[in-house]
Amino acid sequence: MSQSLRPILLFAAMAAALLAVGFGQGWPVMLVILNLCLISAVMSVGLNMQWGYAGLFNAGVMAFVAVGGMVAVLISEPPVMVGWEAGGARILVAGVMVATFSGLIYALRRFISRRWIKNWGTAALLVAAYFIIRPVFEGGVTAVESIAAASAGNLGGLGLNILVSWVVAAVVCMGVAWVIGRIALGLRADYLAIATLGISEIVVAVAKNEEWLTRGVKNITSLKRAPVPRETNLQQAEWFQNLVSTLSGTNPGDAGFKTTVIEASSIFVKLCFTGLFTIVLGIVLFLAIRALNSPWGRMMRAIRDNDVAASAMGKNVVRRHREVFIVGAAILGVSGAMLTTLDGQFTPTGYQPLRYTFLIWVMVIVGGSGNNLGAVLGGFVIWFFWIEAEVAAQWISVNMEKVLTPYLDVVLISLGEGSLKVQHGVTWLKNAAPHFRYLLMGMVLLLALRFSPRGLIPEAGAARAH
Repeated sequence: MSQSLRPILLFAAMAAALLAVGFGQGWPVMLVILNLCLISAVMSVGLNMQWGYAGLFNAGVMAFVAVGGMVAVLISEPPVMVGWEAGGARILVAGVMVATFSGLIYALRRFISRRWIKNWGTAALLVAAYFIIRPVFEGGVTAVESIAAASAGNLGGLGLNILVSWVVAAVVCMGVAWVIGRIALGLRADYLAIATLGISEIVVAVAKNEEWLTRGVKNITSLKRAPVPRETNLQQAEWFQNLVSTLSGTNPGDAGFKTTVIEASSIFVKLCFTGLFTIVLGIVLFLAIRALNSPWGRMMRAIRDNDVAASAMGKNVVRRHREVFIVGAAILGVSGAMLTTLDGQFTPTGYQPLRYTFLIWVMVIVGGSGNNLGAVLGGFVIWFFWIEAEVAAQWISVNMEKVLTPYLDVVLISLGEGSLKVQHGVTWLKNAAPHFRYLLMGMVLLLALRFSPRGLIPEAGAARAH
């Protein structure tokens, strides 16, 4: 198949699959899947820049997605004034102390030449900081978390438009990636994977346990999602009712008009999200492709293919790795803020490595590492199968029950009293339907590696070499 025709056919097949869901399961369901596919595609492009461009094995994708979600909360949630009055000042003082001691440690290690003074001085400052800052910080945290724990117990955020958080999430994740890069990017690939995995668990632990910041496992709900309106507000808006009346050919007094308005509001909101996410994906994809085709991108691929040769040519490999790691982390942070915006809530317990690290890696591998279009296609394909696998398993179990029950009855009777009971039939198949997606993901990955080892849309140079 022609390399120029292959992406067109694959994306057309993906569009056909989404349309089939729309006709078969309803357009709201299709739009939910489409929106999550768009977010997954952004995540996949971010990881592809780290792995496909530079060969960096980042096992901490979840960390940057979680940071993006936390930033969305801290930017859009209104401030909780009772929390600030109770202990906000002490937490701010503790933050100033942390900054002061950090500056002292930096100055000590920057301007003192004697090694033993630097080491012992750093240790002394760290011990002093612990005993001085801890009482102030813990006092403020205890005061904040004790205020209306059922509805507050945190400091809240800035109360700004949640779209602002998408930009701020990118900047914050760039800072986090810079810190991680300073620590871990000089390590070997396996050590880098362990370090990023450990840091991601630290980030999620902070999100779960620091209730003064994120409310922890109590979750934060009903986040502002302007400029996308809420369904309830649309249903009460006169202009929207008139629009539904015009498009559907019904009148407000007709039976079923209220139901039509409710369904239309759900579709309208999802379409608004689709438009926003499509714009973000388009911008990210355009910039990623331009970066890949630039001298910087060619240099990154040269470092990926042979870092020893690149270093011998005078390239600073660690610095370039840090650059691409920061850029990829920024994209992952934006996707995390987008996901929180779509959900309208922040649930730290939902950040699981299976969803936010393993699946994203599968998207990049199946789509084609090093190829941005492949990463986007992988995001769509894997998330589509992840969602529809359970639906397919339920459909299979229902039809198998109709066809095989007469035969299973005979088999189960012959197994005796201590085995499965006849009256259960194939109920176990229905109960196992949610777990079918794990089997399907493994099958998709194995088939992709067997028949298209370089991905559905391989990197151009790799495709020619293969």
